[in-house]
This record gives sequence, C-alpha cells and structure tokens, in this order.
Amino acid sequence: MQSIKFSIGIPAFKGKFFGECLQSVILQSYHNFELIIVDDCSPDDLKSIVDKFGDPRIMYSKNNINTGAENVVDNWNKCLEVASGDYFVLMGDDDRMELNYLEEFVSLIEKYQELDVFHCRSKIIDQEGKTLSLTQPWPEFENVYDNILYRISEKRTQYISDFVYRLSTLKEKGGFYKLPLAWGSDDISAYIACGKKGIAHTNKSVFNYRTNNLSITSSGNFLLKLEANKLYGDWIASLLKSDLVTNDLDSIIAKQELKTNLEYHLRRRNNNAMAKAINKSALKDCVTLIKVQRKFNLSFYDITIIILKVIKKKILNENCI
Repeated sequence: MQSIKFSIGIPAFKGKFFGECLQSVILQSYHNFELIIVDDCSPDDLKSIVDKFGDPRIMYSKNNINTGAENVVDNWNKCLEVASGDYFVLMGDDDRMELNYLEEFVSLIEKYQELDVFHCRSKIIDQEGKTLSLTQPWPEFENVYDNILYRISEKRTQYISDFVYRLSTLKEKGGFYKLPLAWGSDDISAYIACGKKGIAHTNKSVFNYRTNNLSITSSGNFLLKLEANKLYGDWIASLLKSDLVTNDLDSIIAKQELKTNLEYHLRRRNNNAMAKAINKSALKDCVTLIKVQRKFNLSFYDITIIILKVIKKKILNENCI
C-alpha cells in the first residue's frame, strides 16, 4: 500500500539533462507522487520534453518572466505553493533520482514518524553520468546543532535534493528561506524545518547530483555570494541566541563548539566560497574585493587568503590543460 504521497518540485531552466531527470522520477519504484515543473522561461523547449512522457502525475507551468539565478528560491517556493502531497522533494533540472529514492525515504519516514526532515547520501556525477564521489556518511539521527557544526566547518557536502520535508511543516515555516543565488538557502531551510526535532538520515546513496559548469553552484557572481554568506552568518548567530536546546549535549555543542568558533568557521567558509566563485576576471574581482572589504567585514588577511587560493586554482587549471 502506498499511502504516503510525495510532491516533487523541479524549477527548470536547462534542457540538456532535463529528460534524463524526468525519467528518473517517472520510473520510481514507489508510484504515489506528483511532479511539479516550473519552467523559468527557458530558451529550450522544455514543454515538448514533458509532453513526451504523457504522465498525468506531471503538472507543468511556465513563468511569464524569467526569475533568474539570483531569485531562484522564488521558483522553489512556486513549486511548494501548488504541492498537495504529504512530503516534499525539490530537484535540480539536471540531477537524477535512483529508482528506489522514494521507496528508501518511505522506510525512513515510517521509522521516524515524529520528524519533519529526512536526508540521504548522494553520488556526485559528471556530465556523462559517471560517479565521481560520494557525499559523506551521517549518523541515522542528529540534532540541528550537530548539523550546523558539520556544515559550517565544511566537513560535509549536501544539496537541496538530498532532503525530504514534511510538506505541512515546510509551509508553516514560511517555505524555503531566500538568500541570493539560493547560496545557503538549503541549509537554513533544513535548520528551520527540523527545529528541536532533528533530522533522520539514510546512508544509502539514492540521489545523483550532477556537477557541471552550467550550475549555480559552479558559477561566479561572487558579490552576490558575499551578500548571501553575510546573511547566512547573521542567521546562524541569531539562531544561537534562541532556545532550541533540549539536553546537555545540545548545550555543549551550541555554546562551546558553535558560539566559540562561529566567526572562525564563517570566515573560512566565506574565503573558500569566494576563491571558488572568482573565475575569469580574477584580477578585476580581487580589486573589487578590496573595495567592498568594509561592507562585508573582510580583513586584509581574508583578502590575501582568497587571492592566494585564486592563484593556486589558476595554476592548477593551467596545468590541467
């Protein structure tokens, strides 16, 4: 019996892997789902790809104007607004579900019925679909403070599609948390939704995240990412002033590990993100960093570290050619 209904949202723009993405959903071993597609005025004919499947579970709509990468969370929430299932999944338009993705989450949900947030391990694939690596293993259950600590210390890689949310909770909490380029939005959305309850995880790798040079994650826009990182840090600092502590262990992690080392972790995270985001116009971008250092509380040490990382990346890229 398939009593749990999933709503799967895909804010779509790129057509290259879109058919492969849809096929991975349609062929799921668990059949009780609806598939919500929001076409963000793609230059590709996404509608014709959708129509080839002829599946009544698919709901397709197209934006009147392009929302764009900066405001992509608006499209996440458009998918959420029309969802009618019990649990919600958000997918990238070039990613893939393993055939037992939904089935594995059903097992996890049934085991942890009181929780609102669930997570899986994922394979990272290239443009040809070849597996490059796996995301890190998690414990089967952890609280929000552990999750924050592992993320801001950059000991974990995770993606929005690794997560399944109880739909009613996600809506009650205001939907997905908006940051520029969705940079950190997946993290904060999970923190808000899980609250004091925590997150359940499966170490079965049932999702495929495709890394390619067309994704927002690998794009530049470093000033927007600076802004997002600042807002992300402000939100974490605000959370640590609130009371989500439920036991002594929470208190130790929140007060000793997070509050004490928060600035260090956030600066390191920011510097690494900036070094990755600065691409073609490296010299111009580094000069811009110096101009905005006061606005984003960047020290000369931070800027030096970023520039050195950019130089190292450039040398490595040249050696690979």
